[in-house]
Amino acid sequence: MVEPADKPSAAGQRLGAPDSFGVSTLEPGPRPPAQPPGRQVSIRVQMLDDTQEVFQISQRSPGKVLFDLVCVHLNLAEGDYFGLEYQDQRKMMVWLDLLKPTLKQIRRPKNTILRFVVKFFPPDHTQLMEELTRYLFALQIKHDLACGRLICNDTSAALMVSHIIQSEIGDYDETQSWQHLLHNKYLPDQDALRDKITDCHRKHVGQTPAESDYQLLEIARRLEMYGVRLHPAKDREGTKLSLAVAHTGVLVFQGYTKINAFNWSKIRKLSFKRKRFLIKLRADPSQNTHHDTLEFAMGSRDCCKIFWKICVEYHAFFRLFEEPKAKPKPVLFTRGSSFRFSGRTQKQIIDYVKDSELKKVPFERKHSKILSSSSMSPRSSSFLSQVPKESAMSVPLADQPDSARVGVRADFNGSGEPQIETSTANGFHDALAAPGSDPTRSRQNHHGTRSAPDQHLLNPGSAGSADPPSASAHVLVNGTGFFSEQATAAAAVLGSDQSPDGQQPSPLTSPLLIEAGYVRTDDEEEARRKKYPTDKAYFIAKELLTTERTYLKDLQVITVSFQSVLGKDEALPDSVRSLISANYDPVYKFHQAFLKEVEQRLAQWEGRSNAHIKGDYQRISDVLLKNLQGLKQLTVHLQKHSECLVELERACRANRRLEALCRDFEQQKACYLPFNIFLLRPLHRLLHYKLILERLCKHYPPTHDDFRDSRAALADISEMVLQLQGTMMKMENFQKLLELKKDLTGIENLAIPGREFIRLGCLSKLSGKGLQQRMFFLFSDSLVYTSRGMTPSNQFKVHGQLSLYGMTIRESEEEWGVPHSFTLFGQRQSVVVAASCAPEMERWVEDIRMAIDLAEQSSSPHTDLLSTSLCDKLSEEGGAEHESEEELCGSRSSLERHGHRGNTTVHVCWHRTTSVSMVDFSVAVENQLSGNLLRKFKNSNGWQKLWVVFTNFSLFFYKSHQDDYPLASLPLLGYSVTVPSESENIHKDYVFKLHFKSHVYYFRSESEYTFERWMEVIRSATCSASRPLPTTARKDLY
Repeated sequence: MVEPADKPSAAGQRLGAPDSFGVSTLEPGPRPPAQPPGRQVSIRVQMLDDTQEVFQISQRSPGKVLFDLVCVHLNLAEGDYFGLEYQDQRKMMVWLDLLKPTLKQIRRPKNTILRFVVKFFPPDHTQLMEELTRYLFALQIKHDLACGRLICNDTSAALMVSHIIQSEIGDYDETQSWQHLLHNKYLPDQDALRDKITDCHRKHVGQTPAESDYQLLEIARRLEMYGVRLHPAKDREGTKLSLAVAHTGVLVFQGYTKINAFNWSKIRKLSFKRKRFLIKLRADPSQNTHHDTLEFAMGSRDCCKIFWKICVEYHAFFRLFEEPKAKPKPVLFTRGSSFRFSGRTQKQIIDYVKDSELKKVPFERKHSKILSSSSMSPRSSSFLSQVPKESAMSVPLADQPDSARVGVRADFNGSGEPQIETSTANGFHDALAAPGSDPTRSRQNHHGTRSAPDQHLLNPGSAGSADPPSASAHVLVNGTGFFSEQATAAAAVLGSDQSPDGQQPSPLTSPLLIEAGYVRTDDEEEARRKKYPTDKAYFIAKELLTTERTYLKDLQVITVSFQSVLGKDEALPDSVRSLISANYDPVYKFHQAFLKEVEQRLAQWEGRSNAHIKGDYQRISDVLLKNLQGLKQLTVHLQKHSECLVELERACRANRRLEALCRDFEQQKACYLPFNIFLLRPLHRLLHYKLILERLCKHYPPTHDDFRDSRAALADISEMVLQLQGTMMKMENFQKLLELKKDLTGIENLAIPGREFIRLGCLSKLSGKGLQQRMFFLFSDSLVYTSRGMTPSNQFKVHGQLSLYGMTIRESEEEWGVPHSFTLFGQRQSVVVAASCAPEMERWVEDIRMAIDLAEQSSSPHTDLLSTSLCDKLSEEGGAEHESEEELCGSRSSLERHGHRGNTTVHVCWHRTTSVSMVDFSVAVENQLSGNLLRKFKNSNGWQKLWVVFTNFSLFFYKSHQDDYPLASLPLLGYSVTVPSESENIHKDYVFKLHFKSHVYYFRSESEYTFERWMEVIRSATCSASRPLPTTARKDLY
């Protein structure tokens, strides 16, 4: 690339070091570093802004030359904070050694992409002197947030993202900010934090991009996971841990919690032997101890060596004044590794930048331009900067969330052939498939809009043809650089007058229940004539329709069923009766009219009237916008719903007869859930509207006719949710405490102000009789354990309570020889318990530790949960547990046993030895779904069409949506949801499988969208308990 120079580089002279040592940080506009003679090789490097640059180096050049070329290209004065990493032939990420020849490290340069990333994270970002350096660090933080590496609570995450957005699009503008968030992914769970992000963004008015970078780094540097790269390891007991290195020393993590730290001043030596990593500590004079050696087992010797090398480099970079000198090579024998840190130390960088008067060179900030350039006002800043514009050799990497390049972009389909997208004058792009590639497959790799294809059949054996090559898809570029292509929904081969197994359908089935994609198999002419929509927006609108039907049925439980049973009974006070009637009847009447409008719009959309010919009815957001504005007028009633719940509970406490009447009402078939859940349904429904509108906004391009109404409706519903969210969270916790109170006996004053439910589940308690199954209930101030007795109401009998104040927890698998066991040390007693599996133990330990922290931070006094008689009995017996044969038999009774509250969440957890947290309940509130599914048993041949409602971790089955009560239910806790394998011979599309032990069920949906939605919501119930969530994020939720 450059002719060899006769003298060392200017940077090398400044440092006074030989040219072969270290990494030179070059002044703006220097000549590229000297290279040894030889054949030139192209090396591809991915930058922090996700572009790729190609550099030419000599085949004998050391890694230092390539790194210098990157720094020259960036005009980077503080390049020693960064490094080049790549995946070697062992599929492990390693750092490029700057002293060794590059091609000896990278065996296949044509197939290897090096990543230019931050290598050394300083403790204080003010030590970074150059704005360009801070910008590159900000890009690294942005990447770590997006990939989930930088774990933090929701508040910190939202604040950091708001600074990133401020640096990318400038001051807050409601339209632009919402659109930017919809089209760019900054966090794995960004949708849940969108409101909080925009609230933070509003406060950054006038903040320049450089100031935003500074504030972003200020927040990030205070996080425990800042700059941490975890390396899996185990201690001597086999406990799974992770090792990391920071500027302070070596850190030890368990999950995402730091449990130990070894400062550099305390470490005498770091070494490794085979796959054992050794930390030798200095003797502590104050404790008169000898040298101590800690041993950790890693995955392999290579893993040990990689971590040992980065430890050596971190120690040298942050602790030494200058680069360590090379040791002279021994004449005969070598012992140990010759590896050493190469480059300037942090002190040398700081001194150099301070002493040198470097010229400020402007650089371009590559930020997202999701709107037209005319609507974006340029911001003048003395620091308007960033990485220089790409040269002709620059290659953008895939679809970048913050790029809006216009021109030619290379992508690769599954066949490996490049697929070129050329920009046309009107802003649309034509996707041209590469020669020899499958055009259908190419289109499926993107998300765009295209005309509906010919009708496909679910049976793969039937004839189905792809779109002809001439029908090229026209797609619109959106803010993410991805393409919004509507995936075609295959239609099911089911006639409107025939059920899947050939039998006649139920007379209760409404014409509206006939699925939009279903056609008659016995009438091909009818199949060609009736073409239903395949647009994703149609299926989103249909989800609104199906869930609205279920919601209206739930409201009928309050406005019709409850008032017909208790409305005229004297036990119900007039004040409570009028309060419920006055605040639920208007809501019910409103949603009756709303449902009719949605049904009418879907009928027009499907073409069941002549209105679809005009083309004005293939949208839903205008209906939503109009009705949400009407719903806002009912906010005063929605705010009273929490008061209805509280007043009804207060009346039940004061009147035993009313309590019995409410308990009897819950036994009726129409009340398929605890009645208190129905009282909170209107608040929950607001969340469903918000999620549906978010999906519509994400699906529509900004130019779509329905996009503006979708965005306006989303703003309205977001405002309502924000207004009622605090009340909703308090009432969910209150309702859960009331529900648990009905499942427990021997407990009083459970639902008191300040107490929060955290987790319930099944654990085995170690006692003199061995391991005994117990049901544990974790609250914010205490831990209660119970057993299931054989009582008429199937309640759980309380055996004991542990206060969280002063409690400690310790894993004790080795001590007791019981897998997945841990000990709880309370103020008055200690308890040894065991979980069913390691993930279950981790969830309990995390939540108990979090609850202990919450209890210690709380100023509320300790309240005893147990009744006085039970406390006296336990104190007399010394806390010992005595169970009768009757109770033991009752604890083993079947889940299907008839009785009061036999299939609540508590009982399901008992029989399936699992647990559920309040976080899971909160997620379940949002993940509710209704619609038609085809069900098939493991050994049956036919498919049965059912109306299915998913809520409260269960599936409820109806003949049709008009039924008033479910025929059966299936609790999903403990189940697994997968796709059938080839050996199961389920030759249908959009089929998912539910299985628990020997129980297997198959369900079939109508389209790809509904299939994905059912899989998503069912996974939230079957996998929610195993979803990892950092302790800091859990604390934020409570």
